Amino acid sequence: MKILMFGRGVISTQYGWAFEKAGHNVTFYIRPESARGYNPEISVKILDARQKLAGVMHRETWTTKVITDIPDQHDYDLIIVSVQHYQFAKVADFLSPKIGKATVLIFNNFWTDPLQETALFPKEQLAWGFPLAGGGFDADGVLNGAILPDVHFGTFGTEPTTREKAVRALFTKTGFKIKEHSDFRGWLWIHFAVDAGFFSKVLEVRDVEKVFSSTKHLKDIMLQVRELLQLVEKRGINLSNNVQDIKMYRRPAWIGSLMVRFLLKISPPFTTMVYSHNNPEEAISYGRDVLKIARELNFKLPLLESKCKEFEM
Repeated sequence: MKILMFGRGVISTQYGWAFEKAGHNVTFYIRPESARGYNPEISVKILDARQKLAGVMHRETWTTKVITDIPDQHDYDLIIVSVQHYQFAKVADFLSPKIGKATVLIFNNFWTDPLQETALFPKEQLAWGFPLAGGGFDADGVLNGAILPDVHFGTFGTEPTTREKAVRALFTKTGFKIKEHSDFRGWLWIHFAVDAGFFSKVLEVRDVEKVFSSTKHLKDIMLQVRELLQLVEKRGINLSNNVQDIKMYRRPAWIGSLMVRFLLKISPPFTTMVYSHNNPEEAISYGRDVLKIARELNFKLPLLESKCKEFEM
């Protein structure tokens, strides 16, 4: 398959690497104004958990194929868009006239209505997913990341189309396991709320390792997420549609905190994802945008509101 990755960030790089290793033709689109800082060669340290819980470490210098323009008459089969939620509108404006006949996989988080956000794209050419990978670039430009074996895919109460099935098949044949969600809007908003709960505590403490090694801090996160899930429900989401994803936050907070610490002990890839994340702008945006919606709905979030200064409010 001929695949265009939009951008060469943490997520795009790791999945692009996995697809190329599986024999696919992978190209990265980089904005012209950013291209000067990009070397086609990139050093990666990827802990790949597709076949082993502890992960298999891959260290290499990888020469990527990079373009700074998307031709009108391109022949890409698939375009994968995985950007920050606050960047998506600008990306959609730019990319929507350029997709041609390609399927577009929307592969990032949303706190707004995802169908409204993608209204510029032909609906029949879209597929919806969410990555389970993470990490960050260090000061030397080395990507320290990890890929988990599962990938989330979803629809909005419909059956997957032929295009959507083809994208799922691509991931399956590349060694990933598919998790399906028929209420993907609900799943995305739940996931956003969970991330906001974790990010808010990290911003408050300003030390990610201290947060994840502390039962007290993790208990605070469990309570924070529980509060935020009430906001998700207030927005009209039926939480029971994604009950498996919220079980941990409905248990006593001390149990949830122990579950997170246990996961860190048994899963080096998960630990890498947590400790290598280094995007404070992303972390701030989650709390800021959650508070914005809460205020529009006149919905009180006392735990999050106490951290307003962390979100530059």
